[in-house]
Amino acid sequence: MKINGIELRRIAMPLKAPFRTSFGEQTARDILLLRVETPDGEGWGECVAMAEPRYNSEYVDGAAAALRRFLVPALPGDVRANTVAAALEPFKGHQMAKAALESAVLDAELRASGRSLASYLGATRNRVPSGVSVGIMDSVPELLDAVAGFIAEGYLRIKLKIAPGWDVEPVRAVRERFGDGLLLQVDANAAYTLADARHLERLDEFGLLLVEQPLADDDLVQHAELSRRLATPVCLDESVDSAAQAAAAISLGSCSIVNIKPGRVGGYLEARRIHDLCRAHGVAVWCGGMLETGIGRAANVALAALPGFTLPGDTSASSRYDTTDITPPFALSDGHLDVPTGPGIGVEPVPAILDEVTTSTEWIAL
Repeated sequence: MKINGIELRRIAMPLKAPFRTSFGEQTARDILLLRVETPDGEGWGECVAMAEPRYNSEYVDGAAAALRRFLVPALPGDVRANTVAAALEPFKGHQMAKAALESAVLDAELRASGRSLASYLGATRNRVPSGVSVGIMDSVPELLDAVAGFIAEGYLRIKLKIAPGWDVEPVRAVRERFGDGLLLQVDANAAYTLADARHLERLDEFGLLLVEQPLADDDLVQHAELSRRLATPVCLDESVDSAAQAAAAISLGSCSIVNIKPGRVGGYLEARRIHDLCRAHGVAVWCGGMLETGIGRAANVALAALPGFTLPGDTSASSRYDTTDITPPFALSDGHLDVPTGPGIGVEPVPAILDEVTTSTEWIAL
């Protein structure tokens, strides 16, 4: 497939409410979108890098620079989605930038052939269960009100962000208020060390689905030790940026569950490899989120429809974070989101909304 050029488009999306984790607070998103133009049409991809390198080493300005200087020029004149990773392999890191580029090429390729991303990836469901991530709050009563609101909206699973000083008591309060029937998990975003193991063991009494990324993202060995000490299953997020890392984590016993975020692992094709690997080894997976717009959300929902995704993911409705999405919004129906069936990711930006939130555009001819 020949590519005429690629547009880098920056948009600004304010969040409906601040979202706080162990590594900081977000009130808005500076988002990088990619539009691939071909003789047959176009394709869209979303880079999920944050404004600052807090979740991982990537950040949106760096992703734009990497794409402009190295990744886009590395594409061959005739490219297919399954060859993008090999073309970009000489450049270390920049998984989120690579994922956005591969995703846009894949979307264009599938649109041209009239095939949906869900079908291409091997989806077996036409809708996926939806969970929601709840940030750190100023008080427990505020947290309980927020959780009650999300349950009323129909979300099937609640994930609580935790950090030292905001962990056992908030979790206890949620469990006591909403009962043992609530699917509940926690996410530490690498905020603890193995020295906190005894404290983390206190979470075992709450019957959690999992504790996500409790320790440093570069320490599979200590995660393995913690996994042996906790009754609660350990899930890895930041630690797994490739199928090779997933294999290492499984071999070491570092986790029994993996959160697959396509942007973090370099794209949807690598995400599918991780899914296949985990499924073969009996390791549960679910699809995480990075506060995506409808472009990234549509692709995540397609991925989450694969058979190995047995736990509800962070594939929330558009209204979770944004007052207005840049695509037709995704809405909950009985706690589920419908899998797009149109060509490619199955959605397109609404031009008027996209123009309103755009802060800059840059065209790279090929």
